[in-house]
Amino acid sequence: MTNTGIFSGDGAPGLRGPLLVAEITAVCSAGFLLFGYDQGVMSGVVISESWLDAMGRPSELVVGTITALYDIGAIIGALLAAVTAESLGRKRTLLLGALVVAAGGLLMGAAPSRAPFMAARVVVGVGVGYTTSVTPVYQSEISAHAQRGWHVCCQLTTMLVGLALAYVINYGLYFRPGSAQWRLPLIFQCAFALFILVLTPFLPDTPRWLVRHRADEGGATASRGLAVLARLRGKLEDDEGIRREMAEIQDAIARESKERAAWADLFRSHGVKADKRLYLAVGIQLMQQASGINIITYYAPTLFTASLGMSQERALFLGCFTQIWYVFASLVTWYTIDRIGRRKLFITMALAMSIILVGEALATATGTRAGAVAAVVCLLLFEACFSWGWMACVWIYPPEILPLSIRAKGSALATAADFLGNWFVVQVTPVGIAKMGWRFYLIWAAFNLVNAVVVCIFYPETGGLQLEAVDHVFTEQLERTASSPATGLGLLVEKLQWAPVRVAAQAVEESKARARRLGEEQGLLEDESTADYGI
Repeated sequence: MTNTGIFSGDGAPGLRGPLLVAEITAVCSAGFLLFGYDQGVMSGVVISESWLDAMGRPSELVVGTITALYDIGAIIGALLAAVTAESLGRKRTLLLGALVVAAGGLLMGAAPSRAPFMAARVVVGVGVGYTTSVTPVYQSEISAHAQRGWHVCCQLTTMLVGLALAYVINYGLYFRPGSAQWRLPLIFQCAFALFILVLTPFLPDTPRWLVRHRADEGGATASRGLAVLARLRGKLEDDEGIRREMAEIQDAIARESKERAAWADLFRSHGVKADKRLYLAVGIQLMQQASGINIITYYAPTLFTASLGMSQERALFLGCFTQIWYVFASLVTWYTIDRIGRRKLFITMALAMSIILVGEALATATGTRAGAVAAVVCLLLFEACFSWGWMACVWIYPPEILPLSIRAKGSALATAADFLGNWFVVQVTPVGIAKMGWRFYLIWAAFNLVNAVVVCIFYPETGGLQLEAVDHVFTEQLERTASSPATGLGLLVEKLQWAPVRVAAQAVEESKARARRLGEEQGLLEDESTADYGI
């Protein structure tokens, strides 16, 4: 697939260094903005009298099905991305997804009845599945390893901006009855897809993809990938650091990708436990949905009306407030994700969300005004804890944990798993709230507790390690973890843990210590968020 011009993997010459990375981050963020907007927009649509009339006054079960069809489409899109993303490249996959979203948004906004609306809802989901499958991979492969976490945080905060924007638009149009009340919000998402379609052709693909596929095509192994890497870092191609990073990329490709990765390779070890790392990637995205976040994301106004007895107008207004709070809460993760690491945030925030959901259930069960206030506070705390632990961390983890040879396919399958869990939550929530009331929250409290235990035992830390360096965690001799200073409960936990968890923890600490020593020798104590933590 040797192409030239702006649609090729090389992109168009222009910006360099941080400005180029910022432009790619903006485009990737727009892909997640579409994701967030589509999650939030149906919250107001499903309570619009005009929409309910156009859809034939559907039951609660059918409303859940219509809303969840988006997730079915996203699963299909993610699976299609798994098949095509490696051959198309990161940027062309993103372009294709944005084009499908634009078409689906127009069709959904113009739908005259239930059947066309449902079909268009699937089409939008397919496009969003494409974009969300590739944007974390695109971002992680162009970012320096010490900035990967907060760059993906930018994407996820932008997703929340899209979510909040959908709620604000729904609230603003609540006072204008008629079909425009729900058609305009659905069509508005096409503006974000257009942003991606305009800018992306001028961007380069990732150095890792270029090196791998130029080699497959029989061209120069690293020349174009090296040129793009130098542009991204704002340095010359003969810079020592650029040459070293390119050598690491080439070594990883030589080690993992002597042949083009087949589907069966997803379930083979390849000497770096690639198969088990796929299960980690898929599992973390399923566990994100088991947290119950999309009960609030999709159905906040429904929760406020059905569980707390609020009017529709007040429920929509409060829904706007909760989503704006969600955006500001997510900014904390920009600071913590690369300093604290993925693993600690997963565990502590899952435990916190479990406790909060128990409080939500008890507050809702009282049926009093004070209980309603406490329930809203619990929802706000839940959103904050989710954004700090299970939002950006979950989306960056699959491309970090997966080896290069299966990164695109594995990340796409992980995204499909996320949307599968999303579909289940969205499908059961209207019925669950109606039938179980406050007890419904206790189910998700239990899931969060299980999430914390599973991460503690099986999930290694990836923050602060170069993508190629993560392979060492799964290939080094594990005997070095035999002696441990832990005692009592700490020793018991370590014995239960999968060995790579302990190896990763030790590797991260060693690299941090090495970075500090280098800083002291140079008289420059670097901040840990920008220090070189590579192995």
